Amino acid sequence: VPSAGCIAAARRRRPLARPQADYLPLDVSNDRQPSWRRESSDSENEDESDMNNLHFVPKMRTLRQRMAEHMVPVGDESSEDEAETKWEEQQIKKAVKLPQETYSDASLCKPQPAKPTFGPCVSLPPVNLETIKKQLAERIASLQDVHRAHQREYGKYMEDIESSKITVQELEKSSDAAMNYKFYRGMKTYVENLVNCFNEKLKYIDELESAVHALLQQQATSVLKRRQDDLKMESAYMQHLTAGNGKPTNDGLESDERMKLLKHRRACRRQLRARSQKAAHHEGMSSDDELCVTELAEFQKSKDNILEESRKIFEDVHADFCDIRKILLKFQEWKEKFPDSYCDAYISFCLPKLLNPLIRVQLINWSPFEQNSADLEEMPWFRAVKEFSDVKKSSESKRDGDPDEEVLPRVIERTILPKITAFVKSVWDPLSTSQTENLIRLCNNVFEKQVLSRSECSQAKQDLINMVVLRMKKSVEEDVFIPVYPKSAVEDKSSPCSQFQERRFWSAVKLLSNVLLWDGIVQEDTVRDLGLSKLLNRYLLLNLFNTPPGPENIEKCKEVVARFPERWFQNLGSGSTLPELLNFCQHLLQCARTLHRNNHSDETEEVILLLVKVKALCIAEELIEEYKLEHLRSLIRK
Repeated sequence: VPSAGCIAAARRRRPLARPQADYLPLDVSNDRQPSWRRESSDSENEDESDMNNLHFVPKMRTLRQRMAEHMVPVGDESSEDEAETKWEEQQIKKAVKLPQETYSDASLCKPQPAKPTFGPCVSLPPVNLETIKKQLAERIASLQDVHRAHQREYGKYMEDIESSKITVQELEKSSDAAMNYKFYRGMKTYVENLVNCFNEKLKYIDELESAVHALLQQQATSVLKRRQDDLKMESAYMQHLTAGNGKPTNDGLESDERMKLLKHRRACRRQLRARSQKAAHHEGMSSDDELCVTELAEFQKSKDNILEESRKIFEDVHADFCDIRKILLKFQEWKEKFPDSYCDAYISFCLPKLLNPLIRVQLINWSPFEQNSADLEEMPWFRAVKEFSDVKKSSESKRDGDPDEEVLPRVIERTILPKITAFVKSVWDPLSTSQTENLIRLCNNVFEKQVLSRSECSQAKQDLINMVVLRMKKSVEEDVFIPVYPKSAVEDKSSPCSQFQERRFWSAVKLLSNVLLWDGIVQEDTVRDLGLSKLLNRYLLLNLFNTPPGPENIEKCKEVVARFPERWFQNLGSGSTLPELLNFCQHLLQCARTLHRNNHSDETEEVILLLVKVKALCIAEELIEEYKLEHLRSLIRK
């Protein structure tokens, strides 16, 4: 047998010898083939035969051969068939025995079936169609509730998604953060400087405002004190005359001088009314608030000095910090650039307080009682704030309403109304018709035209109304005085006592007229209590009872009825008048009967007309039926 080295050397020589057809055949007995293809095929077949015939290791034996070799010796040829037969029998036995063991094991592991047990008989509820329908309906309702809850949750998620998309878009469209920071930084610095400026000037504004208010209060107090002193002096003078003692002896010279001065002022007022051609005026209805030339000059000089000082308050301040229009333009720029942050900063709530010092400076020379005083609408601060409030809201804002619409009402509530309340408390004279009319006109303008409907229950407005009521009560208690004299002292209409009594009566009628002018602003119950219960029933009726029925009495009753607001009598039913006017209507009834007995038919008809005006229809019908005045029945039907 050739060795492995020889075989490898022969294989290396064979490819080298093939191109020259020079090789060493393994079988030297065969002849050399002439063809190269034949030679190559022979060489390949020879290689394959060599590889097939070479056995370097023993062949693998089968399992049967190995078991047979184990059971019998290898050299025992006779027992080979017998061993193979035994092996086959053993394998067959194993194949038959294995399924039986598996079946026996499975039968042992199989659980024993439980024996059925029968309990006591249980009666089940009857099942009908209605029960099944009810259960199905409840099940459907439960599923519908769950479905609706899922729908709501789905809607909420969709809203959150849309909101997130909008937020993302806004953030993408937002301007440069550096520019925004620069604007906010500049605005913060401007507001800080503005507040510091106002804090420094505020004490000077308070001093000048207090000085003007004290000057006006001093003037009003002087007029009120003079009127009360004149009333006391004249009343004492008339008391001495009725007592028959002649002129008073104590301080007689001083009393004469004051009486002469009082008569001189009355004569001047008569001349003034004659030049102005005022008709239907009664003595005692003048306010008697004239000041002498010296007092007027001193008052005007002091006021001019205060106004001159007020002009110097902001003379060292740049216009950007003392001009209301320019200040509002700064905030308007903020509103146009960043409307949402403007609203979030509550600027509309801060502006009224911020502008308060500048508005008060412009109001130093303003008085709600003077005829020549400028209207609020004509003042620069009012026009500037009005223009700022009327500017349309930016379309970029997501807010529904414009908060700047409330800036002007808040300015009026926080600055104007407290100032008016201070004037009413210290300066207003309820006996002055001109002051009362100007004040009522201003209040109507503020409460109705200045869009204060959203602040109807504001504390400042309520404080103003309460102060008006308090001042009218004080005037009724201190300024009304109607003396009662014997008939002998007042029969002569030219006598001093009669003239003094008439002046006091018409002064009370004037106060009644001023009180009733507040109807519509002050509560009706309060006005009726002051005007009817206290003034009419307590003072005026006493004088009417002591006045003989006739043209003079009817004239007084007409003037009183003319002051009553017509709306008080619009919704009265059952032919009765106001409860506060029952005594007054009884007086008219007595006057009508007396006049009819004295054959004064025209005056009687006038009294019946007065009863109809105050809706005392029952009393009027009684008079018509009693005196057969059928031609007046048509007035009642109207």
